[in-house]
Amino acid sequence: MKLISWNVNGIRAAVNKGFMDFFKQIDADIFCLQETKMQEGQLELILDGYYQYWNSAQKKGYSGTAIFTKKKPLNVTYGIGIEEHDKEGRIITLEYEKFYIVDCYTPNAKRELERLEYRMVWEDEIRKYLKRLDNKKPVIYCGDLNVAHNEIDLKNPKSNRGNAGFTDEERGKMTELLQSGFTDSFRYLYPNKEESYSWWSYMGHAREKNIGWRIDYFIVSKSIESKIEEASIYEEIFGSDHCPVGLQIKI
Repeated sequence: MKLISWNVNGIRAAVNKGFMDFFKQIDADIFCLQETKMQEGQLELILDGYYQYWNSAQKKGYSGTAIFTKKKPLNVTYGIGIEEHDKEGRIITLEYEKFYIVDCYTPNAKRELERLEYRMVWEDEIRKYLKRLDNKKPVIYCGDLNVAHNEIDLKNPKSNRGNAGFTDEERGKMTELLQSGFTDSFRYLYPNKEESYSWWSYMGHAREKNIGWRIDYFIVSKSIESKIEEASIYEEIFGSDHCPVGLQIKI
């Protein structure tokens, strides 16, 4: 089974920058989006052979997630059942016979870390949510999780320490999640691979120079880590400040 996750930084803009070319070429079984930045009815995507599920933020032009899947799920859930977290359209969960897929766009702690406190509450609630699912069947959790977990996951760890996405608090929450029974699929296969990033600032020709961060993930229940076949970062694909990431898993 092939899965793709991509923060498109606005699906309407991405469609004008070659989104459909990659979508057709990659032919994923499940394709997850983050930061769709649209309301229902603002874009009609014709995706033959796919079921579409969208979760938009109440605030226009902000956040939002979507999942396109070839196989109809048994059940679809939007959010995690907590109003404070659910109004921004950040989570979609599809239930299948053998697993759950959870598409997530994690809140950014922002400059001056003005949202760090909220982020910590979010992380605890998401971890509890994922554990509840994992108690029933294995989970595949993907998306822009807005944290570079370790120094290897960004180009300039020393100068970025304490900045949003690389605070000790955010990194600690990722450690906590993984220690609670989950596996970072990319690091499972490539524990020491350097300079593999999924996001680059638009400033200072960062992408050209590969001054990036790995903040987009496929995280799976530890019970199915042995079924991971490949974890990919499609650095050559443009159209957003993030590139797509992928997972091949036999499940």
